[in-house]
Amino acid sequence: MTATTLWQRYLALKAEQPKLRMRDAAAQIGASEGELVAADPSATRLKPDWGALLGGLKAAGPLLALTRNEAAVHEKTGVYDHVQVEGRMGLALNPDIDLRLFLSQWRHAYAVAGERPSLQVFDQQGEAVHKIYVVEGTDRAAFEALLAAHADSAQPVTPEPRPAPERKADKDVDVEAFRQEWRDLRDTHEFFGLLRRHGVERTQALRLAPPEFARQVGVGAVDAVLNAAAASGLSIMVFVGNAGCVQIHTGPVHRIAPMGPWLNVLDPGFNLHLRMDLFTEAWLVRKPTVDGIVTSLECYDAEGSLIVQFFGERKPGKPELTAWTTLADGLAAIAPDASRPAA
Repeated sequence: MTATTLWQRYLALKAEQPKLRMRDAAAQIGASEGELVAADPSATRLKPDWGALLGGLKAAGPLLALTRNEAAVHEKTGVYDHVQVEGRMGLALNPDIDLRLFLSQWRHAYAVAGERPSLQVFDQQGEAVHKIYVVEGTDRAAFEALLAAHADSAQPVTPEPRPAPERKADKDVDVEAFRQEWRDLRDTHEFFGLLRRHGVERTQALRLAPPEFARQVGVGAVDAVLNAAAASGLSIMVFVGNAGCVQIHTGPVHRIAPMGPWLNVLDPGFNLHLRMDLFTEAWLVRKPTVDGIVTSLECYDAEGSLIVQFFGERKPGKPELTAWTTLADGLAAIAPDASRPAA
C-alpha cells in the first residue's frame, strides 16, 4: 500500500469516526501507527540523533510527555531538563519529566505539524515509543526550530516482525537457586539481572518467587490503590512503559475517574488512562534492598506484558513510606478472582 493510499484510507475512516485516534485507525487499516504517521503529509522525518533532540527540548519550556502500551497511557507535563544519553541508554531526571530510555528500540522519529505540533518516536515494529506535544506555555518557535534543525530525508516505516520471546519451562528453572538469589537482592535494579540469569519472564518469576515476596491479587487492587492514595494524599510512584521508554509519576493523585473500560487519573500535569478490561493479573511484589523491603503492585495483560507498576514514593537511602506499606499489605485481601468495584 502506498503512503498516499494509506493516508486516504485514514481520512475516510476519520470522516466516519471523527474521534478515532490514529493508533486505532492504523489497527483498523492493518498498518502500524508509525506507517500511518509517516504517510501524514504534515510529518517530517527526523535524524535519529537522540541526544541532540532530547537535549534541545529544554529551550522549548513545558511540554507534554506521553508514553503508552496497549493498556495504559501516561501523560506528564513539564520541562525536559537533566537529560543524559550514553550509548543505548538515556535518562531524564526531573520532578515532572522522569524517563528511562532504551534507545536501541528507537528507530523512527517524526515532527508532526498541525494544531498541536509534536515529536513522535516509533520502534522497529512501527509502534509508538514516546511522544512529545506542545502545551500552553511551550515556546513553539524554539520547539519547531529544534525539529527543523534535525529534518531528514523522507523514508517509509517498514515494520519488522517482533521476535518471538524465548520461553523457558518452569521445570527447567533452578527454582531454589532463583528463590535464594531473590532473597539476597540488595537493590530493586538487580531484579532485571536475576531474570536474565535464570531465563525467566516476569509473570513466570512471580509464580516461582519465594512465597513471602510475591502474591497474586485481584485487578481491583488498582482501584483500591488509586482511591486510597487520592483519599489520603499519599505520594505514590506510577510507572508505565514499553520496550523503549518507561515514564514515571511521583506525587499524589487526586481525581480518579472511571469511564467505561478506562480507569483514569485526571490531574493538572498528570493524566493516567488504564484500560482495565485488558488487565489479566495483578501481583503484590516485595524485593529486599539495603534500605529494607520495597513493595509494588504490578499488573499484566493476557500475554504477560507489564502494564503498570505502583510504588510508594521513596528515595535511595530511605525505607519505603509506612503508609504505603500498610496500604499495600491491605491489598492481599483482594482475591485474584474478585470482581472490580462497580463504577
